[in-house]
Amino acid sequence: MTSIFRYFNPLEWSIWAISIITMTVFFFIFNQTQYLYLIGSWIGSTALIFLSKGHPFGQVLVIIFAVFYGIIAYSFSYYGEMITYLFMTAPIALLSLITWMNNPYEGKMSEVKINVIKQKEYQLLTLLSLVVTALFYFILAYFDTNYLWLSTLSILTSFVAAYLTMRRSIYYALAYAVNDVVLIILWVLASIEEPAYMALVICFIAFLVHDIYGFISWQKRYIQQTT
Repeated sequence: MTSIFRYFNPLEWSIWAISIITMTVFFFIFNQTQYLYLIGSWIGSTALIFLSKGHPFGQVLVIIFAVFYGIIAYSFSYYGEMITYLFMTAPIALLSLITWMNNPYEGKMSEVKINVIKQKEYQLLTLLSLVVTALFYFILAYFDTNYLWLSTLSILTSFVAAYLTMRRSIYYALAYAVNDVVLIILWVLASIEEPAYMALVICFIAFLVHDIYGFISWQKRYIQQTT
């Protein structure tokens, strides 16, 4: 336990604690009874703070969160979110876990070695993203997904973020931050019909803060690893 407390700095503990407390408070403010939402939010927040440190355990938590979130998304017919997290985010997180464990920084399993993606790979990522997004658009349209265009945009941003995470890119958190914004909008729209979903808006606002910090943290970590 002592090593865990020392592993995270005071700022990281503060971000994690404030997000957990805020999500819990708003969960009860909106009279939520679906504790699956709350537990999923806790897992997601904890996953992000581990990812900000480049720790592979964060990927394990992402897989668990993907299952929780997929069930939540299904409840509001956000089939795009359900399919994205269960059949894209979770499998890629598993691949990321394997990749991160095979690429430790200086042999330390608690920190992944950051990778620099070259221009040609970004071109490949662009092509893959377009193909995946187009494919999922028609799948989501078939299932009459709510807010089809926003759901499709969420798939695009999720795929880019998941790919960059697997490839250990410094920009993974920036891509997830963009995805957080899309999800905030999606759940705001959902909360107009069902106010209880406002708790998920708060959840993804907290995730946005985590991802912004993760991007800053990885920038500093990259400088440390290359100097």
